[in-house]
Amino acid sequence: HVQLVESGGGLVQSGGSLRLACTASENSGATFTINYMSWYQEAPGKQRELVATINNDGTTNYVDSVKGRFTISRDNAENIVYLQMTSLKPEDTAVYYCNAEVVSGSLLKLTYAAWGQGTQVSVSS
Repeated sequence: HVQLVESGGGLVQSGGSLRLACTASENSGATFTINYMSWYQEAPGKQRELVATINNDGTTNYVDSVKGRFTISRDNAENIVYLQMTSLKPEDTAVYYCNAEVVSGSLLKLTYAAWGQGTQVSVSS
């Protein structure tokens, strides 16, 4: 199965910026493609919520609370998705998870959702 590994989280002051990255890899050598990739946030005591999505044609969607501040992008050749976060606010504090819809295999295809382990983003006021 494809594994997703996030990086780039940390502690930043309000108004600051961070860039998260998520790399997809398959250790068994099986072929795979990725349809959409997304970032979710899970704040303390709250449910995990979708933040941004990017399809393999580059189409993006954002939750209203991050529009104009966050930008999602992807490198299809390297299977990496980024989340550039600017003008960060204390309410952006959360664990950020990467998610991808993976299609693996050649003749017999299997579609499944992959999740990363999460990366902590903390914004101080």
